[in-house]
Amino acid sequence: MLKILLWILVGGLGASAVGGIALQRGETVNSLWFIIAAVCVYALAYRFYAAWIAAKVLAVNPTRATPAERLDNGRDFVPTNKWIVFGHHFAAIAGPGPLVGPTLAAQFGYLPGTLWILIGAVLGGCVQDMVTLFFSTRRNARSLGQMARDEIGVLGGTAALVATFAIMIILIAVLGLVVVNAMKHSPWATSTVAATIPVAMIVGLYMRSIRPGRVLEASIFGVALLLASVAYGGFVDRSETWRVVFDHDGLTLAWAVIAYGFAAAVFPVWLLLAPRDYLSTFVKLGTITLLAIAIVILRPDVKMPALTPFIDGTGPIFGGKLFPFVFITIACGAISGFHALISSGTTPKLLTSERDIRMIGYGGMLLESFVALMAMIAATVLDPGVFFAINSPAGVVGADAAAAVAKISSWGFPVTAEQMQALAAQMGEASLFARTGGAPSLAVGMASLFGSAFGNGFLALWYHFAIMFEAIFILTTLDAGTRVGRFMLQDMLGNFWPKLGETSWTPSVMLSSGIVVAGWGYFLYIGVIDPNGGVNILWPLFGIANQMLAAIALCVATGILVKSNKLRHAWISGAPLAWLVTITSTAAWEKLVSPDVRIGFFAAANDLSAKLEGGLLPPEKAHIAPQLILNLHLDAAITLSFVVLLWLIVLDMLRAVYRHLSGRPALPLSEAPHCPSQLIENWVRD
Repeated sequence: MLKILLWILVGGLGASAVGGIALQRGETVNSLWFIIAAVCVYALAYRFYAAWIAAKVLAVNPTRATPAERLDNGRDFVPTNKWIVFGHHFAAIAGPGPLVGPTLAAQFGYLPGTLWILIGAVLGGCVQDMVTLFFSTRRNARSLGQMARDEIGVLGGTAALVATFAIMIILIAVLGLVVVNAMKHSPWATSTVAATIPVAMIVGLYMRSIRPGRVLEASIFGVALLLASVAYGGFVDRSETWRVVFDHDGLTLAWAVIAYGFAAAVFPVWLLLAPRDYLSTFVKLGTITLLAIAIVILRPDVKMPALTPFIDGTGPIFGGKLFPFVFITIACGAISGFHALISSGTTPKLLTSERDIRMIGYGGMLLESFVALMAMIAATVLDPGVFFAINSPAGVVGADAAAAVAKISSWGFPVTAEQMQALAAQMGEASLFARTGGAPSLAVGMASLFGSAFGNGFLALWYHFAIMFEAIFILTTLDAGTRVGRFMLQDMLGNFWPKLGETSWTPSVMLSSGIVVAGWGYFLYIGVIDPNGGVNILWPLFGIANQMLAAIALCVATGILVKSNKLRHAWISGAPLAWLVTITSTAAWEKLVSPDVRIGFFAAANDLSAKLEGGLLPPEKAHIAPQLILNLHLDAAITLSFVVLLWLIVLDMLRAVYRHLSGRPALPLSEAPHCPSQLIENWVRD
C-alpha cells in the first residue's frame, strides 16, 4: 500500500508539473518545475512502461547466455560490469544533438520542445534503444543493417546499409559546423579545443607506455590537463602574440577539423579515440551534474514565452512551421537513429546479462533526454532578445549591431547593442552577434547559471569551459563517427575487392578514411560558406536523416515482433514508427516543394539564380552564388533519396510481415539458439 501511495504521489506531482508548464500563460514559469516534471515522468516510465516491455513483450531472460559470454574473445566480446557498460553506452550516444537541438528549437518557445523531449523519449527514443539492444543481443550482436538484411530481406537490408552510411556523412558534417561556429574568431575557444587533442594523446601514451594499468592516475592527470586548457585559453586571449595564432575565420577552422577527422580515423585507437572518449565521460557527467545543481540552487525563471510568433514558420534561426520542424530539430533529445548504431554495435558485445537491457537501453536514453531538457532550460532562461541576437544569422538580421538590434526588437524581444557588447565582454569575446549553431548561446546560458551559483567573477572562464564541454561532446562523436563510417565503407568495398575489406590494411584504411572525410568535409564546406550560417541548410537535413535512421531501426523491431507472433504488442515500436515516417516525409516534402526560400531547397536555388542573373547580389555573395545553388540542388537530391530509401525499407518490412501473417514462405527469425548462462549457474551454485 505504501508503494502504491508513493507512485500515486509521484504521478500527481509529475502531472501538476507538466500541467503547470503547459498551461501557464502570461506569467513566468520557474525552471525547477521542468526538473520535477522530468524526474517524475522518467521514474514512472522506467518503473512501469519499460518494466512491462522487458517482461511481457521482449520476455527478457537473465538465465540466457549473452554474446559477450558465448563469444568471449577478450577483444570485442567481453562480459563487462553493467555500470561500466552503462557509462560506455551513454558516452557513445551522448553527442551534441541533445545540446544543440533544444537550443535551436527554443525559437518556437519553451513548450513544444519540452513536451517533445519528455513524450518522445518515453514512448519513442527509449523504446527504440531498448528493443534494438535486445534484438541485437539475441542475434549475436549483429549490426542494424545486418539485422535488416536477415529479417526483412536483401532489398530492404541493402537500402538500410546505404541509408545508414549516407546519414552518417550528414551527421558528422553538422557536428563539424557546430564546433566551427563556436570557435570562429574566438582565440580562447579555439586554443582550448585545440589543446584537448594533445591532452588525449598524452593520456593515451601514459596508459599504454609510461604507466600501463594506472587508470586512476591517468584519469586525474587527464582531467586536470583539460581544466588547465581552459585557463590556458584565457592566457592566449590576453596575449597579443598568441591571439593572432588562434584567431581564424570559419573556412580555416573547417580545414583544421577535416584534418583532425582524418587523423582520428587512421591513428591507432589507443592513441586518440579511446582516451578522448574516456576523458569526455568525466567532463560530460560532471558538467551535467553541476548544471543540475546550479538550476536547483538558483531556480531561475524561464524568460522565453511558451510559444513565440515564429511557430508560423517565420523564425530567424531556421525556416519552417512548428509541425513538423520541431520534431526533427530536437532529434537526439527525444529519439535518435544514431543510438541504434550503438545499441546494435559495441554495447551488445559487452552485455553480461539480459536483465541489464532495461537499465542500459531505456535508462541511458532517459539520461540523454534529461541532458536535452537542461539544455532547453539553459537556452530559455536567457533574455529572448539576447537569445535571438546570438543565434540569428547576419543574413537575416543584418551585418552590423545597430541593424540587428533594431530587427530583433521589432519582433517584440528588445535588446540593445550596449547590452550585447557588455555580455560579450563578460564572456571574454569580441562579439556574440550572429554566432549561429546553438553552441555559443548554450554556453552563455550555462555560464550565466554557473556564474550565479558558483561565482560571477569568472563568467569568461565558465563560458569557455562550456564551449570546451560542448566541443568534447561534438568531437567525440565526430571522430568516432568518422571511424565507424570508415568501417562501414570498408565492408562495402570488400564486396568488390576482399583486400579493401581488411580493416588493418593501410592502403584500405587511408583510402576509405579519405573518402569518408571528403564526404562530410564537403557538406561542412557548404555550411561554412553559406551566408546564413549553414544551420538553415544542414540542421533540417540532419534532423530528417537522423529520424529516418530511427524509423529504419523501428522498422526492423516491428518486423521482428510480428514474426515472433507478438502482433498485439507490435504497437510499441509500430506507433513511434508511424509518427516518424509521417514527420520525416512531411518535412522532406516541405524542403523539396515549399515556395518559401527559407524552407524549400529548389525555391532558394531559384531565388538565388534570379538575383545572380539580375545583378542584385553584392560581389562577395555573387562569387559564391553558383556554389550555393549547386549545393541547394544537391541537398534536395539527398533528401529525396533518403525518403525513397525509407519508404523502400518500410514497404519491404510490410511485405515480409504480410507473408508471415498469411502463412506464405518468409525469412525465418535469425535469433541465435538458447544457451544457458554459465555465469548465472556458477553464481547460483556458489
